[in-house]
Amino acid sequence: MDTVRQEFEACDSPQGFQLCHSLGGGTGSGFGTLLLNRLREEYYDRIIMSFSVYPSPKVSDVVVEPYNALLSMHQLIENTDQSFAFDNEALYKICTQTLKIKTPQYSALNALVCNTMAGITTSLRFPGQLNADLRKLAVNMVPFPRLHFFISSYAPLMSAANASFRGQRVQDLITQLFDAKNMMTDCNPQNGKYLTVACMLRGRYQ
Repeated sequence: MDTVRQEFEACDSPQGFQLCHSLGGGTGSGFGTLLLNRLREEYYDRIIMSFSVYPSPKVSDVVVEPYNALLSMHQLIENTDQSFAFDNEALYKICTQTLKIKTPQYSALNALVCNTMAGITTSLRFPGQLNADLRKLAVNMVPFPRLHFFISSYAPLMSAANASFRGQRVQDLITQLFDAKNMMTDCNPQNGKYLTVACMLRGRYQ
């Protein structure tokens, strides 16, 4: 916490904190949630955002992963303002079925998470019509304080062989965003309802 305090005091106008962790391992679930608790106690007026990777039984055979994820969920509910969920099973499906990678490595999985994080935080780094910050994103996206878990999606996702044949029209990108194959959590969005949605477009598109 001393290092966090020094970095926080060196900032001109700090908005909040972003934590990347995996809920399956002991370090990400135990130490990660402990760090969230300490940050909430010391910086209660700042936005805390987490990018959490959830375990999947089809990907890993570690017995304690479900227990670590379940025990850390309470801390995510109480001590974060925004929590973006990434499912290991969904990441593997995207790599094998969409990107056509036969044996996905951690570099491919991390690339999906990094690209999604870059899209979510793009308004913090580049000027635009909506100069949204972390607090404005939380105000517009969180209907209830405890209901702050988001399903993230990314587009375009395609294999390297098909990249030259796919267009970059806005309609195509929005259609891909709401497709279950592009979502970072293994769920069917047709079984539920959308309470809030935010689409962030960056780069050149038609």
